[in-house]
Formats: sequence, C-alpha cells, structure tokens
Amino acid sequence: MYKRILVPTDASEFSVRAYKTALELAKQFGAEVILMHVTYTPQALWGYTVSYGFTMSQEDILKNAELALEATLAGIDKGDVPVRTVLEIGHPVMKILDQIKQDEIDLVVIGSHGYGPITGSVLGSVSQRVLQKATCPVLLTK
Repeated sequence: MYKRILVPTDASEFSVRAYKTALELAKQFGAEVILMHVTYTPQALWGYTVSYGFTMSQEDILKNAELALEATLAGIDKGDVPVRTVLEIGHPVMKILDQIKQDEIDLVVIGSHGYGPITGSVLGSVSQRVLQKATCPVLLTK
C-alpha cells in the first residue's frame, strides 16, 4: 500500500515521534522512509532578507540542517527499513510539497507541532498547510 513515506522533521519531539511512527508503518508495508529537513530563511518565508548584522553562509545553514537530521535519527533503531535523508533550504511547506511530487510519496507522517515560525498555535503552521495542500494522505502524530 505504501512504498514511500515522507517524514518532514525539525528535530522537535513531535518530529521524532513522527519518525518512529513512520518506521513502524514502513516495517509493515516494506516501504522506504524519506526523512526531510527544510531550513527556512527570512527570505524564503517572507520574500526579503532581514540581516541586522546577522549573516549565515549556505554551508552553515546546511550544517545546522544536518544536525537537525542527526538529532532526529539519534538513538532510534531503524531496523532494516531503508531511510534516505533530504536537506533543503527554502520555504518548508513548498519544499515538502515539491518532495511529495518529486518522489511520488504515498504517505506523509508529520508531527502536529514543531519549531516553526508560528509557535503556540493549535496546529503547527507547517503541519496545517501540508495537511491542506498535500496530494497524498497525511498522518499527523502527537
């Protein structure tokens, strides 16, 4: 039923739970898990750059993204489930939706909340937008 399961992560507790859920589903269906982290920048979110003396190279941004992926993977036994990681820079929702199309994703497993730009909302802003716009089933985890 599921061949490719996408798990967007921001290294939050909710993302780790989503990853664990995806691994269980992947074991049952013989699916591949694609663990994705999108690093957002002010330019990606709002269309303009806010610097105020703060600059970060693309290399540093990607290094932070790798750390987020490592934090999600740390201490979790994936068994024999094939797991592929994807790092992107840009608007998280748009990059996730692009990945769904590109990899022909069958299921997205995403945490209900995370470290997104709008904290404290009833449902995480990224999760909510992915749920509304995804072209495949979306499973929200708490």
